[in-house]
Amino acid sequence: MPGKFYITTTIPYVNAEPHIGFALEVVQADMLARYRRNLGEEVYFSTGADEHGQKIYEKAVEEGKDPQVYVDENAVKFDNLKNALNLSYDNFIRTTDKEHVRAAQKLWELCDKNGDIEKKFYKIKYCVGCELEKTDSELVDGICPLHPNRELEDIEEENYFFKLSNYAKKLSDLYEKRPDFVVPANKLDEAKKLVIEGLRDFSISRLKEKLPWGVPVPGDDEHVMYVWFDALVNYISTIGWPDDQRKFEKWWPALQLAGKDQVRQQAVMWQAMLLSAGIEPSRQIFVHGFINVGGQKISKSVGNVVDPFYYTGKYGADAVRYYLVSHIHPFEDSDFDEAKFREAYQADLANGLGNFASRVSTLAEEAGELKNLKVDKQIELEIKNARKSAEEAIAGFRLHEAVEAAWNLIHFGDGYIDEKKPWESKDKNVIFNLVVLLDNIASLVLPVVPDAAQKITSAITWTDKDNIRVKKIQPIFPRLQEEDSGGKPRID
Repeated sequence: MPGKFYITTTIPYVNAEPHIGFALEVVQADMLARYRRNLGEEVYFSTGADEHGQKIYEKAVEEGKDPQVYVDENAVKFDNLKNALNLSYDNFIRTTDKEHVRAAQKLWELCDKNGDIEKKFYKIKYCVGCELEKTDSELVDGICPLHPNRELEDIEEENYFFKLSNYAKKLSDLYEKRPDFVVPANKLDEAKKLVIEGLRDFSISRLKEKLPWGVPVPGDDEHVMYVWFDALVNYISTIGWPDDQRKFEKWWPALQLAGKDQVRQQAVMWQAMLLSAGIEPSRQIFVHGFINVGGQKISKSVGNVVDPFYYTGKYGADAVRYYLVSHIHPFEDSDFDEAKFREAYQADLANGLGNFASRVSTLAEEAGELKNLKVDKQIELEIKNARKSAEEAIAGFRLHEAVEAAWNLIHFGDGYIDEKKPWESKDKNVIFNLVVLLDNIASLVLPVVPDAAQKITSAITWTDKDNIRVKKIQPIFPRLQEEDSGGKPRID
């Protein structure tokens, strides 16, 4: 029986255009989903849009639109990433979906029934950018370091609270029992530190008269749910909870991807909510770093937002996917630079994978059917080692190293061609070995550059176990020349 694997991204607010930071997360998730499918596992991959909260409401009011109309217009922009980045997700959940609203209310009711929700008066400093309350220790010179251009709001009202403080022991036990629950390890340490320093109960509602846009609180028409309580439920509502228990039990728990600013929400708040409702914690949480531009965090107010649609339109989805998982570190902050992007395209894609595929397929087409030939032990060993390296790297979420393993096999293949000179010798066994290499390389790179992999595999026909016929592959990644006046890269 094949294994089952559920993977999900965070769901971004739809109050701004999609940017390269979210593209990173969804491409990382897609790579992992495709890798698992390649192993024969049954995979469910979900992403979506977060459509409630103060930020959304403010933006809708600013544009003079009904909030539902506003989110309907903007959610589609994020769903459009599926085609632009060649993503393979199975569901795009929206937090305005009626099924999700029902799930959020059911989770509330369960937490309330278990004594973990209470109503009380409070006064806090609130960052609308984060949609989170802020303590003095989290501020720098009285402002939120993640949103320095937004003033904090002072909120003073009666709200419902989730008793996060009730779950310090259970969370500590979870982290102790599962030392790889959050990856990388320093992010698990961050979650542990939050527990050690003392968990504060957090507000989970807002007065409807001040914020009318949100999921209604069960049994209280004067309040709507705080956006984080509502949004986090998407991880289970997207797989049928609570109405379709069979589907839910098939897929839960999930591997969740999140940015480094979400350790508190994903590894602490959400896990406590699940425990309160009697639901098993998440499978694992993979926390990635930020993409910076010129050393600065991407920010609309700074004006350094990188548009993924620009890059996919200019260079293709495979090129963007490759750069994001090979040249952006999976755990640390990395800079995004178009000049370096073009260098990677030229060296690794045009002159690397694309050139190797073209050389080998040209030789193989000219050779005709390759019959009754055997793979050399050296070739088998190189393939085995590359697959093992990729498997180990994926297991540790070192996605860049998994890509490197595939490209090392390409470099080996180039060296093998130069050594054996099959264009001179016409040695069919050498050409057969090269085709086997190319076929295995296509399998290894499929999670990263699926379109290129498909073009390679569709050119290779196994007439039976050991016999192959190959068609010449046209350039997969045309070489870049100087850009034309319209900003488009000219190609050879």
